[in-house]
Amino acid sequence: MRSDDWYLTEDVDDFLARAGDFLRSRPGPHVMQLTWAERVRVRGAEAFGTEAPVFGALERAGEVHATFHRLPHRGLGPSPLTPEQADSLAAHLAALGHSLPSVSADHGTATAFAEAWQRHTGATPRLRDTRLRLYRLGTLAPPQPPPAGRGRVLGEQDLEDAMFWCGEFAKAVGEDVVIDAGTWAGTRFADKRYTLWETPDGTPVSLAGMNPLIGGQVQVDVVYTPAHLRGRGYAGAVTAEVSRAALAAGARDVVLFADLSNPTSNALYQRLGYRTLADWAVYDFAHTEAAGTAPARPDSSDTGRP
Repeated sequence: MRSDDWYLTEDVDDFLARAGDFLRSRPGPHVMQLTWAERVRVRGAEAFGTEAPVFGALERAGEVHATFHRLPHRGLGPSPLTPEQADSLAAHLAALGHSLPSVSADHGTATAFAEAWQRHTGATPRLRDTRLRLYRLGTLAPPQPPPAGRGRVLGEQDLEDAMFWCGEFAKAVGEDVVIDAGTWAGTRFADKRYTLWETPDGTPVSLAGMNPLIGGQVQVDVVYTPAHLRGRGYAGAVTAEVSRAALAAGARDVVLFADLSNPTSNALYQRLGYRTLADWAVYDFAHTEAAGTAPARPDSSDTGRP
């Protein structure tokens, strides 16, 4: 395979014109490329700093066979790749002088690329401890009976509530992000729609969010219940509420990521009807430190949480 079959562009509209049909053909495995391409398209490349995001497509005979995205100062996010495709991409990026802090993808792709990047650059890959699983909804099975209360969709007037709950979630999962009125619009949390589960007296007890409908798919993202309120069915109720809303909005596919170190949440999603689509892996590359440049701190683009 020739590495020059990879087409790179900083123009997200150009990328989507070339690769949009390919991405939409399998929206589940392509959730990261679809999400970040849409986010760049809506916000504009300038929102991501002085260095533009980079997108790429592997083209042969007028057809796209694979893609990737790379945000400024962040890791590589490829679509599923064969070992040969991973090697060709690593060779192409290395030849262009790219320096990558990490790669995040389905486990097979991430491993294949990490090994290829080591061959072409000498960088030592290290598998990150964070292990995620990507689920896709089959038939929704809401908890029966649900806990007492109801779901309440947050609107523009509820920005303070949204920022508070997302801040608590970020602290719980170790995301290095400041969430306040000044930073909100630039975070990954700003373009989601949130639902709070409230007890009959109006006390909020659990939050779930969902990304916009992209390519016929909605990703449920941000599910959080404070530690002292867990085990009462609130997370299941609010996740079912958001999943139902995604289907009502026209989603053909509904997906979410779960941390494999949390068996409780994984069991919950499976009871709700979610089925395994892929296991996710992130490899960090040690050459960034060896070159005197500290690797970027992990964020949602590194870990598979758009």
